[in-house]
Amino acid sequence: MWLNNVWYVLFVVIVAGYLIMDGFDLGVGILHMLVAKNDTERRVDLNSIGPVWDGNEVWLILAGGVLFAAFPLVYASLFSGFYGAMMLVLLVLILRTVAIEFRSKRPSHRWRTAWDLVFSLSSLGIAVLLGVAFGNIMTGVPINQQGYMSPDLLALLSPYALLIGVTTVFMLALHGSIYLSMKTEGDLLDRVKRWVPRLLFIFFVLNTLVVAASLLLHEQVAVNYQENPWLVIFPAAALACVVAAWLMVRRERYFTAFILSAAMIAGLLFSAAIGLYPNLLMSTIDSANSLTIFNAASAPNTLTVMLIIALIGMPFVLLYTGGVYYIFRGRVQLGPESY
Repeated sequence: MWLNNVWYVLFVVIVAGYLIMDGFDLGVGILHMLVAKNDTERRVDLNSIGPVWDGNEVWLILAGGVLFAAFPLVYASLFSGFYGAMMLVLLVLILRTVAIEFRSKRPSHRWRTAWDLVFSLSSLGIAVLLGVAFGNIMTGVPINQQGYMSPDLLALLSPYALLIGVTTVFMLALHGSIYLSMKTEGDLLDRVKRWVPRLLFIFFVLNTLVVAASLLLHEQVAVNYQENPWLVIFPAAALACVVAAWLMVRRERYFTAFILSAAMIAGLLFSAAIGLYPNLLMSTIDSANSLTIFNAASAPNTLTVMLIIALIGMPFVLLYTGGVYYIFRGRVQLGPESY
């Protein structure tokens, strides 16, 4: 059973990796039309993520692969019950990719503005969809005894799920603004820095509402923290990190602020994972139908082989990722090959 717990933690780590890495990409996209006022500034925005955005999305593929191999019943239920939502996520992911690649292919102002708008709206759409999906996972879905679920699309748009969707938008926008503070300069940097405290305040208010709603509406979350009160260090650490990140931005220590923002996202995700444990998908029909890390997991041999492969492969992935970010460190300098 320890293998099930290990893979639950690893899955949460990988999802956190996606939200941190691709999260600042999405945040840059959300802010794209708000902070960048001319063509040059918008090119700086795009080139701040240009060398890394496609690699960051690999973390989403990795999360799906781990879910498929470690918890196949959950994968089957999610991708069948949320099929329409998943197709919508793929659509906006494709639109965002096309916008990045097509935007600078023609010098026309109308052409570039149109793709800038697509880039910004698709980034916003991904953030909302991911947040709403996570809100439904926290709330629970109608899973029957066979593990099938057929949720009503309108039922997925509950006030709680929409609240998490909006909160996700502001969390990623905050993360993206802190990233841009490392990559921009001049008037664009001044504008980005003015957005950071605004986003921080709105995110703080929304996240406080999410925490209160989670504790009031979802008994499992409250019970898990009541039985293990020491685990409150995770949400407390997340709060401390976001406040410290803002202070680091004011002191112009942008890299430290970005690390703290990343730690905040990881802390919030682990806080939610603690509240859900050991559930991966809770059933709103009958709690006995819920899919947990124990009844929905692969065989122990499969989990063991996967763990060995992960221990061998993950250091190379992290080394490569760190190398790419090190090579493309510093502020953006536009050149002939830039977007």
